[in-house]
Amino acid sequence: MSSLVITVMGSAILALLVAGYIGQKYLPAPKPKIVGIDLGTTYSCIGAYHAVSGKVDIIPDGDGHLCIPSVVAYRDTGDVLVGYDAVNQADHNPSNTFYDAKRFIGKKFSLEEFQREASRYPFHIHRDGVDGSVKFYTTHHPDLHISPETIGSEILLTLKKSAEAHFKFPISKAVISVPAEFDEEQRNCTKNAALFAGIEVIRVINEPTAAALAYGLHQKGGAQDVLVVDLGGGTLDVSLLDIQGGMFLTRAMAGNNHLGGQDFNERLKSHITAEVEKKFRRKLEDPEDVQALRAAVENLKINLTLYNSARLQLDLVSLKDEDDNNNNNKRHTNNNNNKNNNAYNFELEVTRDLFEKINRDLFERVIEPIKLVLEAGELSTEEVEEIVLVGGSTRIPKVRQLVSEYFNNKQLNVAIDPELAVVTGVSIQAGIVGGAWPLSVSAVESKTSVKKLYVR
Repeated sequence: MSSLVITVMGSAILALLVAGYIGQKYLPAPKPKIVGIDLGTTYSCIGAYHAVSGKVDIIPDGDGHLCIPSVVAYRDTGDVLVGYDAVNQADHNPSNTFYDAKRFIGKKFSLEEFQREASRYPFHIHRDGVDGSVKFYTTHHPDLHISPETIGSEILLTLKKSAEAHFKFPISKAVISVPAEFDEEQRNCTKNAALFAGIEVIRVINEPTAAALAYGLHQKGGAQDVLVVDLGGGTLDVSLLDIQGGMFLTRAMAGNNHLGGQDFNERLKSHITAEVEKKFRRKLEDPEDVQALRAAVENLKINLTLYNSARLQLDLVSLKDEDDNNNNNKRHTNNNNNKNNNAYNFELEVTRDLFEKINRDLFERVIEPIKLVLEAGELSTEEVEEIVLVGGSTRIPKVRQLVSEYFNNKQLNVAIDPELAVVTGVSIQAGIVGGAWPLSVSAVESKTSVKKLYVR
């Protein structure tokens, strides 16, 4: 009798395994229950982990961009523009186009600190004299004070809508990443921003932890000392992590709140502006021309990460009719006396060497917080086992070279697009929290308080 029971139970278990295999192989995978969101200072993105395949899907916006600028603009019509739409009108509407809201979310500023920060922006920022919190206000509606959470919610709502259009069903839950140094107030305000956008935040994880998850470092055996260098559009953050299995301990943090891709662009933009003004003997002040130059500089920087030189081509509206007899690049063809619509009234060949020379001192400053972190963590360069690069600005070859050389030419973790590493890791965590198969160990972050050291 017992043998019959064992046989029946064995057959039932086998049938379940076969059914599970068939289901995983032939039936459609369940839709992601929870998305992962990287709400960045400069760019933001959203992703999802797919059960069975284990693939992370970074969800594009309607124009195919995997990341959108963390920029929100208010128009006199009452319309709110987000992302690239906001960026494209920024030069015509600077007082009502807000960015870098993440720097202010949930943070209390002293008067001196606030004055220093506020002076960097073309829009108006108000500090509460009682608690030191800040709000933005528009020239269109002076009585309307806009919180950093509101700015964040507009960005999150745009990401949410992209995900819903992609998956064809409502999105209401997410795991979201924040800088490791964010305190409880800043984390709660980030959750509130999501709540305003109709998103329940199931879990908040640190950005360095997310980057390590993206590379699967939590799956390696034994304890590891991992350095995460996050260089984005406006900030540099360096974190030293101890990782063992699913446990993530932040040992030390350092950074520079005012160093990133925007600074590299500004140096290049200043150089090109001088060349333009030298050619035309006029100040480059037209808003459309300034916007065109800014966009061209960003594209130029991207091309210089791939090639040793790149050509800048600009059709400047305010200088369209200027004539430069010393320039051989004419705006009209000589063959048939027909206008060449593909000609430009300003062209410039820019080399990677020039770009690196212009930004040499800024690139070298990337090493400063790395030194601080290793000193605070009492580690030598040889003891760091993994180095993970995060943030779009770590694509720059000179940045990678300097970091690698500092660690005696150690190989860097750059296999994942650095701009998508955080959202990839957050999406993996979202899949784990949502119970997606195949299950992996969930990240457990230490609650130990670590003071962040800033390079001044």
